[in-house]
Amino acid sequence: MKRILFPFFVFFILFSCKKAEVVEQEKNVDTVNVPVVEKETPVAMPADEADFKNDFDILRATSYRTWENENPATSLTKNWADLYEKNGRFYLGKADFKIENGYDECAGDSTKIINSATKTLLFIDLPELKSGEVKSLKMDRNKIWPNEKITLTFNGTEYVLRGEGEVLASEKVINDDGKEELFQNVKNYKLYISTKNTPEKLLLQEPSFNDTFVELLFAGDIDRDGKLDFIFGANRDYEEERVILFLSSKAEPGSNVKKVAEIAIQFDC
Repeated sequence: MKRILFPFFVFFILFSCKKAEVVEQEKNVDTVNVPVVEKETPVAMPADEADFKNDFDILRATSYRTWENENPATSLTKNWADLYEKNGRFYLGKADFKIENGYDECAGDSTKIINSATKTLLFIDLPELKSGEVKSLKMDRNKIWPNEKITLTFNGTEYVLRGEGEVLASEKVINDDGKEELFQNVKNYKLYISTKNTPEKLLLQEPSFNDTFVELLFAGDIDRDGKLDFIFGANRDYEEERVILFLSSKAEPGSNVKKVAEIAIQFDC
């Protein structure tokens, strides 16, 4: 990713602007408001994630290192669900893949590579998921910076995602699509979620990032309960790929979603 540095005052100009964008649900048009917001006192305090354990496993279609004769890729079977994208729409189907042996020269160790027959976003070890098209939102933006919030409308319910944290620096960068976008160096980041009928609660938090940031990869109804589920990319370092899955059907009373699974893939030297 090439970076184009602009004078630091641009950050202050951008930070004071209000944005309005549009998210489309199939056969519906949903508005995403992105205003600058004042800090708020959250209703719920964060849960300790140090003891988090997956409700079930998830995997990405990528390369995995072998550690102590174990490799995450070997757990994938044809019974897993495959959440994949095709022609701008998302679908669930049975996993269709091949596993190849590889070698990581950086780590000096063997790897196993999952090659999917589809454009897989996530493999999910949850047999209760039903195959077919998944109703989802088309996202025009995938980052919610500190002091920003967006509103996603799905099946008549407005979901508000609000970012909070300390911005250390700001710059313009060229993303992987060749487009210019804002990038901020953030610490103590927190992302909150609320609806009209549920109080604001902490969705995720990260104390620091190394040339990365949280990205919303998917918002749609994976478990088919009529409510939004979320998949976030939450890489803490540029040599890590970390994905977190939130499902609404597993949420506690008074909550919108529950964190059910995450996977962190390291490719550092």
